[in-house]
Amino acid sequence: MAFSSMIFLCLFLPLFLLIYWRAGTIERRNRVLLAFSLIFYVFGGVGYLILLLIMTAVVWRIGLLIGEFKEEGDGRSAGMCLAAGTAICLAVLGVFKYTGFFVSTFTLGKAAFSIALPLGISFYTFKLISYMADVRAGKCEAESNYANLLLYTSLFHQVSEGPIARYPEMKSQFARRKMTLVSFSNGIWRFSVGLAKKVILADHCGDLAEAFFPAASAGNHTVLAVWLGSAFYMMQIYLDFSAYTDMALGLGRMIGFRYPENFNYPYIAASVRDFWRRWHITLSSFFRDYVYFPLGGSRCSVGRCAMNLLIVWALTGLWHGASWNFVLWGLYYFVFIFIEHMRKERGAQPLPAVLGHVLTLLCVYFSWVLFRFTDFSQLGAALGGFIGIGGSGIAGKETVLLLRNNIFFTIYAALACTPFFVQAGKWVSTAITRRRGSHRCVYFLKAAAVAALLIISIMAMTSSSYTPFLYNQF
Repeated sequence: MAFSSMIFLCLFLPLFLLIYWRAGTIERRNRVLLAFSLIFYVFGGVGYLILLLIMTAVVWRIGLLIGEFKEEGDGRSAGMCLAAGTAICLAVLGVFKYTGFFVSTFTLGKAAFSIALPLGISFYTFKLISYMADVRAGKCEAESNYANLLLYTSLFHQVSEGPIARYPEMKSQFARRKMTLVSFSNGIWRFSVGLAKKVILADHCGDLAEAFFPAASAGNHTVLAVWLGSAFYMMQIYLDFSAYTDMALGLGRMIGFRYPENFNYPYIAASVRDFWRRWHITLSSFFRDYVYFPLGGSRCSVGRCAMNLLIVWALTGLWHGASWNFVLWGLYYFVFIFIEHMRKERGAQPLPAVLGHVLTLLCVYFSWVLFRFTDFSQLGAALGGFIGIGGSGIAGKETVLLLRNNIFFTIYAALACTPFFVQAGKWVSTAITRRRGSHRCVYFLKAAAVAALLIISIMAMTSSSYTPFLYNQF
């Protein structure tokens, strides 16, 4: 089940909100939330739900052991428990996500082997690891109630694609939160924006990316088609993933939760480092806090710092997918991050803002080409297509006509990747409030906008085939 499916919108979500509202106390509401989270996960497979229950139970018990050893002052045993728990979680993730990758690698592609990937396993595995690490570091106490940890792991708002929330910030909200009219209305607004972003913008960007430059046939395309197809894929992957995050945060706000932001308009970044402070923020902070800093961070020799960054970015690439192109994608970013780090260490002046922004966009643009093609022969053909190698000319009539027919959509989608509409909304809201002397008109317009977005989104969903979120596969 996905947030952008009719069964979720028309059945699951209304039923959940109705029962949740009538539950009354926070304890009962937590039980309702847990029950619906497990039902949500059942749609991904009963067997995988059992796996999630077992992994959570194992980590719950290890967390209690870590807490007991810390109370006794036995830091060594607590550290060993953390290492064992992390190894177990990574082993399970490795079996399901990387078995086929290693089999094909060591047999040189002669043996084909794959296992279906459980829903959200990459995300909830990292949540469980962060919980154990936070208990070990004293950032939170070991959870004595298994149901609370299970709710943290399986929460249907986050289980598919994050954000990777930390347990200390979630535990306090499990115990104390308020479902108010203001939070509910803000949540519906954020959810509606995310839904429209997904089914209206991201999905059509994906259609155009395939129309201009199909991933399955990288050769024999015009140069313009290659550049445009890659640009639409670049917009699609941001709009799709940030749409899921908008919907997840909106679902949380409806019932009083506040989840960490996962995106901050990454395509306006002025450097590659800045891009990764804005893109998939909770994943970046996970690797920073639980891998990079423990390795020594940047407060060490240049060679050691380079090794630390190399490990982090190789893991970042591998986390995204069991294929060598994802490893290459991670190493690609390592090169640029390390160059920027060395420039900063040597006191070099920052690049002019416009130049830095353009170079960052180009770097990110080509990174998504590496990300898109898992087959290296297709990747090579795609890279050659940017300069006309193996292609069919500079521009064709079909390419130009397709772009012309979608020019206004292209402009709108590009602006949606920036803060333009948010800032315009704030300007309009401020102007109306000053003129009318009241917020009522703004509230009315916002409610009308929510209704319009939901209606248009549902119309788009019923008139086209279902397109899953891109990050479901990771």
